Amino acid sequence: MSSQIPIVETTTKKKGRKLIPALCNILGSLILIAVIASCLPLTVPRLFGYEIYEVVSGSMEPRIPVGSVIYVARAVPEEIKENEIIAFESGNSVITHRVVENHLVEGEFITKGDANAGEDLKAAPYQSLIGRVTLHLPMLGRLMTLYTSVVGKAYAICFAACGAMLNMLAGRLRRNR
Repeated sequence: MSSQIPIVETTTKKKGRKLIPALCNILGSLILIAVIASCLPLTVPRLFGYEIYEVVSGSMEPRIPVGSVIYVARAVPEEIKENEIIAFESGNSVITHRVVENHLVEGEFITKGDANAGEDLKAAPYQSLIGRVTLHLPMLGRLMTLYTSVVGKAYAICFAACGAMLNMLAGRLRRNR
C-alpha cells in the first residue's frame, strides 16, 4: 500500500507541472487577443479609406450618442441626399449633422442636429465636407480617447508585453520540467 501513495503524488505533481504553463499560455494569449481586438476597430477602417471621429456632443442623440465612434466615408457633395448624416469641418471642429437640404447651385448644405430645435445657423459649404457617416459604434469613443493618449498607449504596450511574457514563461516552464 505504501508504494501506491508516492505514485499518486507523482501523478498529481506531473499534472500540476502541465497546468501552470497551460494557464500562463491561455492568460497570455487572452491578453494579447484583447489588446489586438480593441485596436482593430480604430485602425483597420483607416486602411479602407474611412476617417474615424469620436462624438463629443449630444446634438445627434439619440441616434448617435455621446462617446460613439463614427466612421466617415468620402463622398461627392452633389450626391448627398436629404436626411443623410454627414461630417464636415467648421473652424477647428468636426461637426456631424443630418442634411436638411443640399443646395447644389450654392454649393452648400443646410444641416441640423437631431437633438437641436432648429437648423444650424450657418450653412456648410461643399469644401468643408469630410464625408458621409456610414456607421457609428456607441461607447467605442472612450476607448479611442484612451488609446490616443500617452497613458493609454503605455497601458496597451504594457498589457501586450505582459501577455507576451506570460507566453514566454509558459515555454520556459515546459522546458524546465
